[in-house]
Amino acid sequence: MAKAKGKKGKSESKQAKLAEKKQKQEKKADKKSKSKASKNNGDVDSDDDVDLDAVLEEMRLQQEQHHRITETVLDAPPPVSSYASFLANPVNSNQLLLFGGELYDGARASFFNKLYVYYIDKDEWRSITSPNAPLPRSSHAWCRGGNDSKSIYLFGGEFSSPKQGTFYHYSDFWKLDCSTKEWTRVETKGKSPPARSGHRLTYYKQYIILFGGFQETTGDHKYLGDVWIYDTTNFVWHTPSLPPAQLKPDPRSSFTFLPHDQGAVLYGGFSRVKVNPGAGKGGQQSGKKSKGGGYGAKMTKVVGMIHTDCFFLRVTPPPSDAPQGALPTVRWERRKKPANAPNPPRTGAAMAFHKGRGIMFGGVHDHEETEEDVDSDFFNQLFAWNIERNRFFPLGLRKPRTNNAGKKGGGGGGERGGRRGNRQANEEELLRSLAKLTAGGGGGGGDDDDDVMDIDLPGEQEPDEPPARKEFPVSNELPHARFNAQLAVQDDVLYIYGGIMDKGGRDVVFDDMYAIDLGKLDGCKEIFNRPLPDWIESEDEDDDDEDDDEEDHSDSEEEEDEGEDEEMEDGVEKNNSKPFTPSKRGRKTPASSAADAESTPSEREDGEAETAAAAAEEQEEVVDDGLPHPRPFESRRDFFQRTSNEWQEILMTNLRWKNIQPETLSIKEIKSKAFELSEEKWWDCREEITAMEDEQEAAGIGEVVSLADRAEGGGHGGGAARRR
Repeated sequence: MAKAKGKKGKSESKQAKLAEKKQKQEKKADKKSKSKASKNNGDVDSDDDVDLDAVLEEMRLQQEQHHRITETVLDAPPPVSSYASFLANPVNSNQLLLFGGELYDGARASFFNKLYVYYIDKDEWRSITSPNAPLPRSSHAWCRGGNDSKSIYLFGGEFSSPKQGTFYHYSDFWKLDCSTKEWTRVETKGKSPPARSGHRLTYYKQYIILFGGFQETTGDHKYLGDVWIYDTTNFVWHTPSLPPAQLKPDPRSSFTFLPHDQGAVLYGGFSRVKVNPGAGKGGQQSGKKSKGGGYGAKMTKVVGMIHTDCFFLRVTPPPSDAPQGALPTVRWERRKKPANAPNPPRTGAAMAFHKGRGIMFGGVHDHEETEEDVDSDFFNQLFAWNIERNRFFPLGLRKPRTNNAGKKGGGGGGERGGRRGNRQANEEELLRSLAKLTAGGGGGGGDDDDDVMDIDLPGEQEPDEPPARKEFPVSNELPHARFNAQLAVQDDVLYIYGGIMDKGGRDVVFDDMYAIDLGKLDGCKEIFNRPLPDWIESEDEDDDDEDDDEEDHSDSEEEEDEGEDEEMEDGVEKNNSKPFTPSKRGRKTPASSAADAESTPSEREDGEAETAAAAAEEQEEVVDDGLPHPRPFESRRDFFQRTSNEWQEILMTNLRWKNIQPETLSIKEIKSKAFELSEEKWWDCREEITAMEDEQEAAGIGEVVSLADRAEGGGHGGGAARRR
């Protein structure tokens, strides 16, 4: 009797599912009929066959209607977007700049060309309109102007029809005056780089350097590996001629390209390559697909490749006596693979330049790809890449110490104590002193106090205290895992804006911004965090979902028929639905990595040997560099006070090597430049010193003081162990 009732309930459940499925199919049929009707009526939004040139020309004419530059205060942060550009204003340490981007909501793509300015001290966003601005775009590249320190240069990008059936790549070049926020299109002499997106720009002296990117035609990607250099003084692009046998980076996009004091450095990237599935490991091919004419013909497959190599682009400017317009000498030099690189390899990891380091966040690794879905791992790890040593260091946020944590050292107390608390309290004081020093000019005459660097400011306060800043939520966890976030560093603070995570085959675009103090690492500050935008189901996704529902329904029916008695006894209903559907935006969602598939065991061993050798060399460099070394819990201020004379001697020695007499500089200039050298060393050792501080605090050591410091009465207090 119980079994009969169970069968009756199962039958009613099947009928309910069939009725629900029928209702869903009727809704889809009605939606498709309405879509066809709108197409027949000439609805441009529904028809993806649009003239992009005409659309862009109309946008350009609308842009010209703005007669002057206006700045409007916004009530909320800018609209959510992805693949935008984000940079610290080089002439105003209180501003961050955001431009362009796109948003795909599942039905159509929208592109933007607004310039937004974020005022850090006011927590305020402003929108800038200009009569002459770049047209809407995404995946473009921009960088500061190097010697042209008041400007930002922008090149390229892409635009598409609403449903992304047609793409347009830009080849225009723009200059932004960071003081007035005025855009100027740069008209160059001679040849210029071809259109592209996904490329990178960086700067060196008066040069803007461009590399890589891709061009997307009908269903195909062409990755680029050319180098272009723009001279900001002679207003000309040129592509250097490289030796044919010279080892150089493969074509790629989505890589890291950072400035260096002798050129630029490149790391990582992503591209699609053609491989022969039947060739096994190392079966990469560059030929076209086989047309299947004879026996044994193999079809090639396009897969994603995550690059993990590293190159140095050495740029040698022409000598001073060279004729006007002489070109620099350019050469690629392959570096060893960075030591302690993030593992597994990832693409879409954003990186921003800071004090000779690259600060890296996020990324994605696609470790399995089939014709149906991509299984991806997303990351929210934070790393510092020391460019000179070619080594990665993980950066972790520090948990605040409890009130009881400071009792052991006697002078801790509260959340901060000991040497670390003093270091944090003195940073702003030091910066004020340097600002006064810089503002004083370089003259040697005048009062004696003009040549004294006033670093000790005990108890000194500004006459007018700044208004209280808004309090933001602070977390001890990094932002949610994502790739292609936008990073900018302003005044030693890292800002993380937006990013993407692929979930269920859909691009989830984050609408948030965070701030992390790179010197303190004392938490992640949430500037804003808004709910994710709604996703609109497209017709193709509806069809896919319908097919999935049919497969799931048939599978469940078979399982019910096979194990109906067992299910009724256990009271368990089985569900074999797929975890997610294929992504609709595979053009930017990285495909699975072919790096492991292409590397042979011997190549992997060579890579591991290179990494070990690089780590050993790095350790030697730390010991044998011959420069003053910071101590644990020592601030930039304390480090320079202790080693000021040594850095001044080092500076004067370097000047003499450059045939510059130190006597031509004032004492103020010497001390200011010496501090810059000491600050560079302090940041260069930041990760090792932080690790030592953590070990010492875990052991209950709050500070390390030399006998000379103790004799002078310096240093008190100790902090207790702090959990990581």
